[in-house]
Amino acid sequence: MAYWHGSLWATLDIAFDLSAAIALVSLAIWLWPNRSRFGTAGTPILVALLITAGWSLAVGSASASGTGMFLPSVAESARNLAWLVVIYRLFASDGRHASVAPIHPVVFALAFVELLHLGVDYALSRVVLDDNVMRVAFEFNVMFRLLVTVGGLVLVHNLYAGAPRDVRSALRWPATGLAMLWAFDLNLYTIAYLAARWPVEIAAFRGLAILVLTGCFTLAAATNRDELRLRPSRAVTFQTFSLLVIGIYLVAMVAVAQWLSYAGGNFARMIELIFVTFASAAALVVLPSRRMRGWLKVTLAKHFFQHRYDYREEWLRFTRTIGSGGQKALPLGERVVQSIADVFESPSGLLLTPDEQGALTLAARWNWPQVKVPAVAVPMRALGFFERTGFIADLDEARAGRTAHGGEIEIPEWLLQDAQAWAVIPLVHYERLVGMVVLARPQLVRKFDWEDFDLLRVIGQQVASYLAEHASQEALAESSRFEDFHRRIAFVMHDIKNLASQFSLLARNAELHADKPEFRADMLVTLRSSSEKLNALLTRLSRYGNGAVDKLEQVHAMEVTNAVMERFRDNPQVVLAETRDVVVTGNRHSLEQVLVHLVQNAIDASKPDSPVFLSLAIEGLNARFEVVDSGCGMSADFVRNRLFKPFVSTKSGGFGIGAFEARELVRAMRGRLDVESREGLGSRFIVLVPLAAATDIFQNMTSQDQKVA
Repeated sequence: MAYWHGSLWATLDIAFDLSAAIALVSLAIWLWPNRSRFGTAGTPILVALLITAGWSLAVGSASASGTGMFLPSVAESARNLAWLVVIYRLFASDGRHASVAPIHPVVFALAFVELLHLGVDYALSRVVLDDNVMRVAFEFNVMFRLLVTVGGLVLVHNLYAGAPRDVRSALRWPATGLAMLWAFDLNLYTIAYLAARWPVEIAAFRGLAILVLTGCFTLAAATNRDELRLRPSRAVTFQTFSLLVIGIYLVAMVAVAQWLSYAGGNFARMIELIFVTFASAAALVVLPSRRMRGWLKVTLAKHFFQHRYDYREEWLRFTRTIGSGGQKALPLGERVVQSIADVFESPSGLLLTPDEQGALTLAARWNWPQVKVPAVAVPMRALGFFERTGFIADLDEARAGRTAHGGEIEIPEWLLQDAQAWAVIPLVHYERLVGMVVLARPQLVRKFDWEDFDLLRVIGQQVASYLAEHASQEALAESSRFEDFHRRIAFVMHDIKNLASQFSLLARNAELHADKPEFRADMLVTLRSSSEKLNALLTRLSRYGNGAVDKLEQVHAMEVTNAVMERFRDNPQVVLAETRDVVVTGNRHSLEQVLVHLVQNAIDASKPDSPVFLSLAIEGLNARFEVVDSGCGMSADFVRNRLFKPFVSTKSGGFGIGAFEARELVRAMRGRLDVESREGLGSRFIVLVPLAAATDIFQNMTSQDQKVA
């Protein structure tokens, strides 16, 4: 049985060594015309391959014949010396043999150890010694081999790790092959030193390490070597790394326990048990924790993998999307959503931006017409957390109740109920929330990781700066339009001044020539012409005031609605749906002017036979005036960006300040004007004015806000 067992290992040794020798010689022959791919190290690599092939044949021959190991030992020393020369030439290929000073003494020291080992081997082969001396000599020989293998591994590590980034691709496979060769020898000689004998079972597989070395140099010489890269999956790497951590932990725990048993004296066993108990408890608490696993995954992803994103490509695509112009380009809001959605291949999304009160409302939608967004998409109370932290919300995590900030974050119910809503990305500019992007679920859903968060924060900041700049430009343009309006008013005042001058001149002449028929006839013509000019001017301006309220007083709201209905008594379209006898604090003339403007706009937007409803009700501490029509309606973009913008009118000859002035008049009465509209369905204008009984409450709230400010 022992003979069969020994012959089995000898057979494996011969087979692997012979295969390795054949592979090495074949590689040397194939590499001969292509040795220039390794630069100045090409010829030394050929020599090292052939010497290694000779060493493999010597080891195989010794295993087959059962003769001494002097010849294989000499061949192994020659092999190591040849590969040390190769390493030195690889260092010289990028000039580091001159710039890295410790390379020379390390290579010379390892060469000296090999030569010393050759001398010891030669001396031992010439004399006959007893077993004790031979055992000591064996240990010295193994120590020499260990020194060379450790030194070789250090050189290989520095060869690759210290190389410039553009040179590493050429050194990757040669360094891997040499590391495999000497790593196997390191384990082999370590076991031999600890066991005080030659481990035949492990030595039989040395040929496998040579085959790996041959394969690595073959890949290094291949033309497509840059494409042949080991890319393990993140799951496999994480599991392997976890096992490595557990193994290191167990080894460390056993080592410390053994040290305590040697150094603990009489209480060694008790100290050892206490240590093992606490160490095991710590492992049970720390290793299964979700935070620990998450940290390990992030660490591995950062240091063991290339980045998921090609940041240059992502940046170019982002700038192309956000900066596209022309007549066919999407509006800025839709481009903002698209630029972020492209990162995750999301098919659609929404942009929410703050309204006048600070709550988020729908500003733009990109390829997502079916989602129903309420008038107040995200209330103002839910925005503080996003503004402070820039937290990117995974809605699947929020639906499952696994959000890390579950007690602080508030996700609107309409987002949680819509299964297509996938993520919420806040847009923060100078610590101020300028909007949010809601992304729809992509076809391939995955969990966010650190790289996603980093990229989204950078893109979110850029998008926020675009939105802030766009808002600043709109404010500047609005200010410019106001200046133009002031110039228009100056011309109007000039016309009025001319008319006033004509009336003054006419009055003075009437004192002198009133009794003349010709003067009276001419006076009638002048008066008629001036009155027509004045009426035309008043017609253009009669519906617009200065946007201010002179005096706030208690007003019966029912009288206002009745006055409005009286203005439209000849139009059967206008219907008073509901009214209440309530008293509000406001200005009667301004309130009537606002309602008349809203009713007239509703009539203009409706068909002749389509009713327009006016109603008055109570809502909390406010009187609620509603003007409802079923006309053409307005898009969300028009309501958001154009309805209340001054000097933007869809009517021919209109000033475009009616809606703007109506909103300002309502605000001057401490009220609010809201709009709900859908294209093709109609519009609802809601005017909220404080009740007279609630005036004191609003005044106290205003004074408290001023004190806080």
